[in-house]
Amino acid sequence: MSAPRGFWADKRVLVTGSSGFLGSWTVKELNRRGATTIGYVRDRGRHLTRRDDPETEPHFTVLGALEDYETLLRAINEHEADTVLHLGAQPIVGIANRNPRSTFEANIRGSWNLLDACRELRGQVKRIVVASSDKAYGTAPSLPYDETMPLNGRHPYDASKSCTDILAQTYHHTYGLPVCITRAGNFFGGRDLNFNRIVPGVARWAIRGERPVLRSDGSMIRDYIYVRDVVLAYLALAEAMEDSALHGEAFNFSTEQPLSVLDLTRRILAAAGRPEIEPIVLGQASNEIPEQHLSAAKARARLGWSPAFTLEDALAETIAWYNGWLATEDAAA
Repeated sequence: MSAPRGFWADKRVLVTGSSGFLGSWTVKELNRRGATTIGYVRDRGRHLTRRDDPETEPHFTVLGALEDYETLLRAINEHEADTVLHLGAQPIVGIANRNPRSTFEANIRGSWNLLDACRELRGQVKRIVVASSDKAYGTAPSLPYDETMPLNGRHPYDASKSCTDILAQTYHHTYGLPVCITRAGNFFGGRDLNFNRIVPGVARWAIRGERPVLRSDGSMIRDYIYVRDVVLAYLALAEAMEDSALHGEAFNFSTEQPLSVLDLTRRILAAAGRPEIEPIVLGQASNEIPEQHLSAAKARARLGWSPAFTLEDALAETIAWYNGWLATEDAAA
């Protein structure tokens, strides 16, 4: 069903990381709302075939790394983007721990490249949403995090998001760039093929009738938010940026229902119809913060935002997606 023509009709939106987990869902929703989407991606692989949903393909795709300033500038300029959603990043904590340099190059250099390209084209680009993370806060003496708390990332991935966040604020306060920043918890949902993450990993094990393996001790507390809720949140923020008083602001997005890894694992197993399976707990995770969760009071008050999906409904949709995807993969093997 097509959406009524509204705010996004005829907007030209550059989405960095458009082939990724969050990016593909974002492109789909923007396409549904009538936007012209320009994807910016580094690697073209089989995940871009979109066998499950061709509507996730952008209208145009530019191949380039976030570290490549000239290609970023060309993508924004020649495709006449008026909106930039900066979702691209190296998002995996384990990769960041093994190779911090590549993570810093993509997440920090990539962010200042993107912001500086928008600065050069400031008359053209009307709104920029930069995806930071709850990890940007680092360890805090009290929880939940709110937007007034300092950014205190200490491990490679966390520090890269603290830097991304500060750079976005810098470009607003120094150059007047129309930027807002998002800080959300851990996304989950279909199309996430990073199976070292808790939701896709446990979903695959559960569907195959295997015992999930948890690299942590299962006690870490996190926010988990459905990817479709994240997309709706980011688009609601971009729309609200018509009010320039919001520019330079950061917003937390959260269900405000933190869960331990072990609790979430059991809920995924139940959603998959395999509550009897017992996970294997390794207790080997390192460089991770014991507890993180967010207050979304500011987003509720200033944007009128709230999650559209319950955890149960979101997990049911997620398991259904992985059931279909794994059946296709097994048939092709």
